[in-house]
Amino acid sequence: MRSPTGIVISLIVFAILEFYCLVAMSVAMRNANNVFRYSAFGVYALLTIVVWYCLFTFRSWHMHAMNPTLRILLISFVIGFLAAKVLVATFMLLDDLRRLITWAIRHLARFLPQAPKDPVELPAQGISRSTFVARAAILAGGLLLGGFMYGPRNRYRYQIKRSQLRFPHLPDAFKGLKIVQISDIHSGSFDNHEAVAHGVDLILKEKPDLILFTGDLVNNIASEIEPYKDIFSRLKAPLGVYSTLGNHDYGDYVDWPDLAAKAANLEKLKQHHADMGWRLMMNEHVVFEKEGQKLALLGVENWSNLARFPKHGDLAKAYAGLKEQDVPVKILMSHDPTHWDAQIRKDYKDIDLTLSGHTHGMQFGIKLSWMKWSPVQYIYKQWAGLYQEGDQYINVNVGYGFLGYPGRLGILPEISVIELV
Repeated sequence: MRSPTGIVISLIVFAILEFYCLVAMSVAMRNANNVFRYSAFGVYALLTIVVWYCLFTFRSWHMHAMNPTLRILLISFVIGFLAAKVLVATFMLLDDLRRLITWAIRHLARFLPQAPKDPVELPAQGISRSTFVARAAILAGGLLLGGFMYGPRNRYRYQIKRSQLRFPHLPDAFKGLKIVQISDIHSGSFDNHEAVAHGVDLILKEKPDLILFTGDLVNNIASEIEPYKDIFSRLKAPLGVYSTLGNHDYGDYVDWPDLAAKAANLEKLKQHHADMGWRLMMNEHVVFEKEGQKLALLGVENWSNLARFPKHGDLAKAYAGLKEQDVPVKILMSHDPTHWDAQIRKDYKDIDLTLSGHTHGMQFGIKLSWMKWSPVQYIYKQWAGLYQEGDQYINVNVGYGFLGYPGRLGILPEISVIELV
């Protein structure tokens, strides 16, 4: 249950959002004829009522009982419409700030020495600046809504993201080691077996030496993976397939009848990993040995530096005994990338590579070879791709699946291929 204070704050934010959107509509259609203006306001009001109703009642819906196409369109429209409102309100708020600054400068200027005034020229005829801003805001909001409606087409457009990492201390026996990392499968969101299987085919085509999955196999309930176990059990590699748990795997976002039911769900999920031939790493490590040389893989349960996510991971436990074995290269699977700065870089400087997921790149943003941006970067310092600090690296995979919004806009589903050279 949300606190009364949280509800009041939410209502204030929603009221401000609606106020600015109505202002934008009014200003943009100031010169429109009455029939068009009233019709536009009527359609807008109806859509707003529908969207807010959906937003506040969706938890009681039986989503999986709905027609899949209708479900995808409805969710995409609700999220896209709200995002468009935020964008429009931002435009209008910035315009208000501009006017406030202009007003302040004008009034401050009264107290300054006045220079001789040049002859005043009459402005050219045209729309006012406020009208231009309002129309630009509505156009931008409409384009954003259209983008969110298009996004579901991208939900299975798997992209191969390749990286090469050079470690001076990498044993010769492991040079050229090819690792495939996938993360955040979220099988409870899937609705297309053939598309999911195509992603697995792309992984196998890479002929990886080692396949690593970094958490969130399901949205909430262990049974969500069952229709796809035969697909993911096809994943094989010479050194094996290893996995770890993410925050969604613990069932924390479901109202269970009792703690025993929640615990049984987690045990069932662990069994699904085993059934698919995946070695689930529960705060432990394995050491690969080849030609007398060694490389270590560690895996921890979910550990987040953000208060709203669980801290089940125990890196000290996973690391125990490694120093005595004199393993030169260590790779860690940890679902949440906030673990890297908070603990790994500070206390485990000999962990060469950390593999994480969790952020999804927010499934919205820009990710090009020369730039990347997403609103999620204001929460997570490392949110997509490869990062380096000193001699340590972290790769944040933006996810194989999707959650909430049934699509991706600019941030496509990803298969990371990392080669050690």
